[in-house]
Amino acid sequence: MLKKLGQDDPRRIVHSLKVALALTLVSMLFYFEPLYEGLGLAAMWAILTVVVVFEFSVGATIGRGLNRMMSTVVAAALGIGAHRLATLTGNQGEPILIALFVFVEAGIVTFFRFIPQMKTRYDYGLLIFNVTFCLVSVSGYRDKVVIQMGFERVCTITIGGCIAVAVCVFIRPVWIGVELHNRISTNMEKLANFLEEFGDEYFKVSENEQTREKSSFIEGYKSVLTSKGSENTMANLARWEPGHGNFRFRHPWEQYLKVGTLPRQCAFKIEALNNYLTSETQTPQEVKSIIQGPSVVISSECGKALKELATSVKKMTKSSSNEPHIAKSKDAAEELKAVIRSSLCKHPADSLHIIQEGAVASLLLEIITCIEKIADAAHKLASQAHFKDVKPTVKPDQENSVNDGPHHVITIEG
Repeated sequence: MLKKLGQDDPRRIVHSLKVALALTLVSMLFYFEPLYEGLGLAAMWAILTVVVVFEFSVGATIGRGLNRMMSTVVAAALGIGAHRLATLTGNQGEPILIALFVFVEAGIVTFFRFIPQMKTRYDYGLLIFNVTFCLVSVSGYRDKVVIQMGFERVCTITIGGCIAVAVCVFIRPVWIGVELHNRISTNMEKLANFLEEFGDEYFKVSENEQTREKSSFIEGYKSVLTSKGSENTMANLARWEPGHGNFRFRHPWEQYLKVGTLPRQCAFKIEALNNYLTSETQTPQEVKSIIQGPSVVISSECGKALKELATSVKKMTKSSSNEPHIAKSKDAAEELKAVIRSSLCKHPADSLHIIQEGAVASLLLEIITCIEKIADAAHKLASQAHFKDVKPTVKPDQENSVNDGPHHVITIEG
């Protein structure tokens, strides 16, 4: 099991070694006498910081590191200030005022954690803020060297956070933004695989009524249905990452979420198509054949359009190669509507079978609309993220066929 775990994603092994390296580096605070004399037992906070901050991706590590460091600095400063104010009230009033400060701070910060914008990006920082403020302000009542204690804690946590971030960024980094980028294009490919095969699979002639076996292309789209949570998490973590490669600073991660939502909506319609594909009650082939021609074209062309969009997103290029496929699917949609009006409604078959084929046709028409929305969102993403322009290439034989030969002018009167 351990061997398979490493083979599935070798980055897990690299991540484990990176965490071990970071902990080894931060433990040097204990090995060198000058550092230990300056920080003392507070150096344990540096080790603890590396353990809780170091995550698999750069975005997650930077996010947790900055949350921990900034919340510690601010909370320690406020804790020291609260301790100083409390000491002005004398020995009797000091514990009462400190308790009041802790009550007010804990209530406000805890309530802030319910705000959606704060929870998605700063929940860990608010939690650490609560802990640090209480530790500094309350421990100051018994320990009069509270300023030195707060300074040592801030220094060691900052050192641990910086070491964790440096190791994560500069040694085989795992960019969560790249993971999100690839996830969006992969989801499109999964839907495309289903649509390209659906027509042939649904309209094939079956000599018996045995249950159809599910193949890999049928199962592929199912992961898209439950991808919302992971995509939102990736987008929130990607905002912490600095510019790298083709991903610039302030990359449009919000648009990635909009693009990811549309394939998920399309996947629910594909789920409905799959139910008709695997249903035990199958329509007779003579009824299916009425809508077979345009339906096969629609599913095939929609799949090709999605694959073109997935390729352009993955390669970060601006491309309009999906437009001919969408145009062909819309032409087939008009043909399908005409077939439904002229033939399907007049067919003397069981009404249940007619309804089923009408539902399949309706879903295919809705999928065309979904593909158009996905294309618009992908083009908007390409514009906002400054994808590269790809000039259309003309093959030599095509160029000769255009330039050679006589030219004629035809005038049509009337």
